[in-house]
Amino acid sequence: MLKIIHKICCGIDVHKKFVVATIGITNDAGTTEYQTKKFSTFTVDLLALRKWLAQHSCREVCMESTGKYWIPVFNILETKCNVVVANPKYVKGIQGKKTDKKDSVWICDLHKHGLVPNSFIPPLIIRQIRDLMRYRVKLTNFKSSEKNRIQNSLTVSNIMLSSVVSDTFGKSSMRIINRILKNPEDTDFDVVPMLHSSMKKNAEDIAKSINGNLTKPQAEKMAVCLSHLQSIDKLKLEIESAVLKLIEPYQEQISLILTLPGIKDIYTAIAIIGEIGVDMAVFKSSRHLCSWAGLTPQNNESAGKKKSVRVSRAGVYIKPLLVQCANAAIKSKDCPYFRVRYEQLRKRRGHKKAIIAIAHMLLNCIYHMLSKNKPFDYNLYRIETASRPKPLPKFTPEQAIFLLESLGAQIILPVGT
Repeated sequence: MLKIIHKICCGIDVHKKFVVATIGITNDAGTTEYQTKKFSTFTVDLLALRKWLAQHSCREVCMESTGKYWIPVFNILETKCNVVVANPKYVKGIQGKKTDKKDSVWICDLHKHGLVPNSFIPPLIIRQIRDLMRYRVKLTNFKSSEKNRIQNSLTVSNIMLSSVVSDTFGKSSMRIINRILKNPEDTDFDVVPMLHSSMKKNAEDIAKSINGNLTKPQAEKMAVCLSHLQSIDKLKLEIESAVLKLIEPYQEQISLILTLPGIKDIYTAIAIIGEIGVDMAVFKSSRHLCSWAGLTPQNNESAGKKKSVRVSRAGVYIKPLLVQCANAAIKSKDCPYFRVRYEQLRKRRGHKKAIIAIAHMLLNCIYHMLSKNKPFDYNLYRIETASRPKPLPKFTPEQAIFLLESLGAQIILPVGT
């Protein structure tokens, strides 16, 4: 028999409009009695669910993470119960024998025996920081989309400003674009006063590039996009202001992360804290953290045959963030170790796999920095960068003779060899 871990526990099947909860009470003889009740997802009913659990002395609760619908239930039960939020693939019932009540009983039985791994749910403040920083990422994506729309309008209007300047949305370029939008028909004006001193040597090429045909509809579209860009910048400032108020208890941890090569922006460090938290004890090891972030190969073997072991789809927010940090770390002059290691891997495995490996190393460093409360130690990564002597090639006697003869040497072998 499976060992009973929780003699009194509850399994909750979560839906948008209601939840079905089953309490399992196991006696000393090993017999379990079940009580099932249905509650709506209104706050008053979720409070009634919490009271019902307290009446049965039930503190161990397990539920599946259905969309965003589990979050209100978790918020209500978090303070009074030990809530395990499970990935649906770990608690999915058998197809064809599924009802809401059977699902809740099945979740209760799995949790009774301790068979459901808990998802990582950080504390409330970390969850709030995570939510704001993810929205900041969305705003940045919106901003990039609007810039692409403006660039498309310039291209179809044959205004080839992007061909002669490094940044179409730099100060000098924006002065020219705003001047064109005021009077789209007049493209013959002096651009020199609008240019930065370093750009004046290309003033003639810039003047030629803006001689296009910007129609009125395109100009109106660009004006709307520029207005949207300004509003997005304002919203990002408001989000950042709200985040900076929340991170006050975690200034020390953020300072530690900023010592890592490739991480210089405070909002990058805040985003990492928002995703993984500051308490590394919730992860069994650094390998477990890297696996949770989707930066390690999967185990996929059957009948002695290994199938695809590519990295998983986990870590949809933290993985791209760490990849960006890895791209910056391999360019760092303060710590060339990451660049050397990247070059070694790139030659054998290609850029993508090499940069994922560097991201894995950075997350491993972050784990140990937060666990030990110590900044990044550059001395630990200077030893490996020393050039190593290349090992001499090993040849068989036949290969050695062939090589010497190809170089023009005459080989005379002893008689009998």
